Amino acid sequence: MTTWLALDIGEKRIGLAVGNDAARLARPLRVLTRRSKNEDFEAIARAMQEVGADELLAGLPLNMDGSEGPQAKSVRKYAERLRRRLQVPLRFHDERLTSFIADQILAGRSTQKARRQPNDAIAAAAILQSFLDQLLIDA
Repeated sequence: MTTWLALDIGEKRIGLAVGNDAARLARPLRVLTRRSKNEDFEAIARAMQEVGADELLAGLPLNMDGSEGPQAKSVRKYAERLRRRLQVPLRFHDERLTSFIADQILAGRSTQKARRQPNDAIAAAAILQSFLDQLLIDA
């Protein structure tokens, strides 16, 4: 069984989610406010240890035509540095439309305060759930 820590890497925040390939269910974990790369990497390493994650999954913000723009290249560079620092396996997964899914989930919440929460961890869970669903299809 592999446990994944999924990352939705943004310019200001990083959403974290966790799931494994046995249960095939992702759940939001938390949102990190980005600081320095060292602080971010340490916080992600602690989160991996906390949930017993074996591998990282980073959402890759591809353009709608599937090409990589500047944001995808920035995410790829950041995640590769993280992989080298933590010495763990890393995969990327197309994150197109996952922010939309996260916004839809938040819109369905009952209170205005709950709807205003950052969607980053929910987006990370949507990325991971899509990845886990694809593993099932490919099996």
